[in-house]
Amino acid sequence: MYSNVRIIMMNTSHPGNIGAVARAMKNMGLTDLWLVSPKSFPDIVAERRASGAKDVLANATVVDTFDEAINSCVSVIGASARGRKIPWPVMNPRDCAEKVRGFAKSSSDNKTVAIVFGQEDRGLTNDELHRCNYHVNIPTNPDYSSLNVAMALQVVAYELRMDYLLYSGLGDITETAPTLSSGDEGWDEDAATVSDVEGLVKHLEGVMVDVDFFDPENPRQLIPRLRRLYQRCSMDKIEVNIMRGFLTAVTKAIKK
Repeated sequence: MYSNVRIIMMNTSHPGNIGAVARAMKNMGLTDLWLVSPKSFPDIVAERRASGAKDVLANATVVDTFDEAINSCVSVIGASARGRKIPWPVMNPRDCAEKVRGFAKSSSDNKTVAIVFGQEDRGLTNDELHRCNYHVNIPTNPDYSSLNVAMALQVVAYELRMDYLLYSGLGDITETAPTLSSGDEGWDEDAATVSDVEGLVKHLEGVMVDVDFFDPENPRQLIPRLRRLYQRCSMDKIEVNIMRGFLTAVTKAIKK
């Protein structure tokens, strides 16, 4: 993940939110957490909420002022759920991730980009937002737009990670490749061939005739529909063998 991303939490009132943010950060590969005048930190509640991300808490930087947190940064992005009287550059989380990637690639000495989250009950103040180069806004349901700070961080951090894996060339893009069927890389068995699936369909047809479920003289569309079903399933060889083994057992039971 980008090492130039700094997460800043402003005047956090509940230590549990610090722990939840640390956990969300570690989930997405972020490690640099700064806390501006938290009400209580260190705190056992934060450690409990952090779960396996206590290392993020242990390495967190605590400062007294916003200036201390952002002075060494080349750009500051403030999370905001509200519109402003003075227009400001606003991005959604996906565009924010693209912007962060741009800074990561253009800064040879890995300059820091800060993403700032405000206090739980009021968010960032106007003065704090005016210190930000950009605002990031999560397009929530307008009838209920309030997000817990850890939830908001998780959304932004997820987009950062997806952008990192898909576009940066620095991560392993296979981490995001879905494994949905036997044709995908990482599946545990070889995909069934057309011949394998057709053999299963023929075997099933014979058993259905034996149990008087299927009348070859009045086939309707049963066999084409079953063939379509199995073709759509993208079966692997073991799955075909299991089904054919079951059909063989049915045939033996019938004969008994």
